[in-house]
Amino acid sequence: MIAPARLAAYEVLRAVSRGASDLSGALAQVRSRLADERDRALAGEIATGTLRWQGAFDHIIATFAKRPVTKLDPEVLDILRLTAFQLVHLDRIPASASVNDAVALTGKVGKRSASGLVNAILRRISRERDHLPLPPRPQPAGSAAVTSALAYLETTLSHPRWLVERWLDRYGFDAVERWATFDNSPAALTLRTNTLRVSREALADRLHAAGVTTVATRFAPNGLVVKDGNPLSTALATEGLFFVQDEASQLVAEVVGAMAGERILDACASPGGKTTAMAAAMENRGIIVATDLRGRRVDLLARTIGNLGAACARVVRADASAVLPFRAVFDAVLLDAPCSGLGTLRRDPDIRWRRSPDELDDLAGRQLEMLQRAAAVLRPGGRIIYATCSSEPEEDESVVTAFLSSHPDFRLAPERVPSGLTAFMTPGGHFRTLPFRDELEAFFAAILVKTKDLR
Repeated sequence: MIAPARLAAYEVLRAVSRGASDLSGALAQVRSRLADERDRALAGEIATGTLRWQGAFDHIIATFAKRPVTKLDPEVLDILRLTAFQLVHLDRIPASASVNDAVALTGKVGKRSASGLVNAILRRISRERDHLPLPPRPQPAGSAAVTSALAYLETTLSHPRWLVERWLDRYGFDAVERWATFDNSPAALTLRTNTLRVSREALADRLHAAGVTTVATRFAPNGLVVKDGNPLSTALATEGLFFVQDEASQLVAEVVGAMAGERILDACASPGGKTTAMAAAMENRGIIVATDLRGRRVDLLARTIGNLGAACARVVRADASAVLPFRAVFDAVLLDAPCSGLGTLRRDPDIRWRRSPDELDDLAGRQLEMLQRAAAVLRPGGRIIYATCSSEPEEDESVVTAFLSSHPDFRLAPERVPSGLTAFMTPGGHFRTLPFRDELEAFFAAILVKTKDLR
């Protein structure tokens, strides 16, 4: 019998490979069918790890199969990938069990004729796991080293060539190697304390009493990193005391500098992490209008706000890329714009294989349109916080520059960034977290102040 976790991981990979779902959506579907929490955890570990290391596995599989991976049936390729991950990265799973399950799964999905190939490739991977045919780490020096550096970053560290080539030009080899290594490491579960109900210290104590060990985040003032245990399986998870939120995302909410009594628009608010963080910073005094477009995301946003007791927040269904149904009354607008997500490759490894450089200009065009819509509802003296979880300048600095060039009534205002975040400011006056420097995912933000009303 094929282990339930491996079968579930295969289903996740097939959904992602076919483009039927992203990783998080596919995992949510299969986890709901697994009764055992250990199986749910293992399925997630296998599927996520396989996608992180897909570039390396494809190179190894092609070498041992003596054919490009595009010549293999996609079902067979996903079976080889997920089993390679188990053989190379999961010592606790016996190699024989992994290979046997792979062969059985090959037959189960109607590819029995490929069983011999699957068995042979996987047994060779198991035998040679300590010296697999991957490009070695180079000593970059001169133009000849660029080719070997890219081969290592693309294949051995499993990142799209076009992306690491961009990073290499901007940051250099050592930084990009650290970045790629960061992306390939498992992401810890990070919580943001809901300070409307509890302090960070008190939450840590209550989690500890429930068998969950945490440490304070290094930069975010209300964050906790889970070291042991699962807070989502405790009774505390139903009390609205915390929200699962990456530390870099928590910092973007801090950039807003929300103050009691303000009127704030959160223009792309679901699932509600930043909305509720701002409500806590405002001590529920003032008003936050939180908008999103799609029905399910609006429902999720409303549930988050209700669960965390953000009484100052109001949910409105609205399209941030169209004319917003508000007058120019807001003190601040947070536009956490839909983007490529290329800054979140550690938590969402499927993105590295789904995105292409051709998409960036189109995304930037939509982001600029949203920024212009946000500007129309801001009062004179108010501020827009434009943010993305992208690492790429087309979606970040270039959008800000294009906006400012056509809006002389706005200026970049880096001095408005809270004092605790100045270490993340770039020479150009933007907020940016960098994985190789900060050990955080790559987020971007800029504060734009409306200096006057030109109407």
